[in-house]
Amino acid sequence: MDKRALSAAFGAAVAAVLAVTASASATASAGEVLTTGSSGGPAVAAGDVLSASLVSGTKARIATTQGGSTGITCGNSAFTATVDGNPAAPGTATETVTAHTLGSCTTNILGATGVQSITVNNLPFAAAVTSGGSLTVTAGAAGPIQTTLKISTILGTTTCVYRASSLTATPSNTDNSLTFTDQRFTKYSGPGTCPASGWFSAKYGPVLDTSQAGSPVVFVN
Repeated sequence: MDKRALSAAFGAAVAAVLAVTASASATASAGEVLTTGSSGGPAVAAGDVLSASLVSGTKARIATTQGGSTGITCGNSAFTATVDGNPAAPGTATETVTAHTLGSCTTNILGATGVQSITVNNLPFAAAVTSGGSLTVTAGAAGPIQTTLKISTILGTTTCVYRASSLTATPSNTDNSLTFTDQRFTKYSGPGTCPASGWFSAKYGPVLDTSQAGSPVVFVN
């Protein structure tokens, strides 16, 4: 074999080794859709409980118009979810949202003097987290996604009930957060003083696996 043929054969062998190595590395790093500590880290186990509060320095908002500044602002909010399934990535992990709370709320809606309570009804909800970065919340067996607002007004207490067919959020591995932006609720019941729609926005993080020692942060792969 001449030098050029030997060089070509050697180059082909090196390329083959590199290709196999890269393939094995990709397979090894794929991991599950939800991992803790890092992308491709230990898998979140079925049955684990995930939780998060508002990102420090942020507030949850329910605006009366999309992107508007009039509505309700809450200084406290948190959610809890249980992981039902966590397949290999790429794929879709499934969760059950068991709790979602909002508190320390104020309002600048005309005629309203305060917010007595905001209650998320019909829990638990179903949730699906897909590789590539999206989370979708849908109704569970108890009924549609529903929120009841009790607002103090100059004429007394007003109760407004809102419903949504689904909610979509965007996960981020940069700060292990989950962001809802202008998710629309429509009025289901309440007097004419209740706004026709409520647009929900909030950023939660870091999302933690509280079932594991040290409550590590959760990544979406």
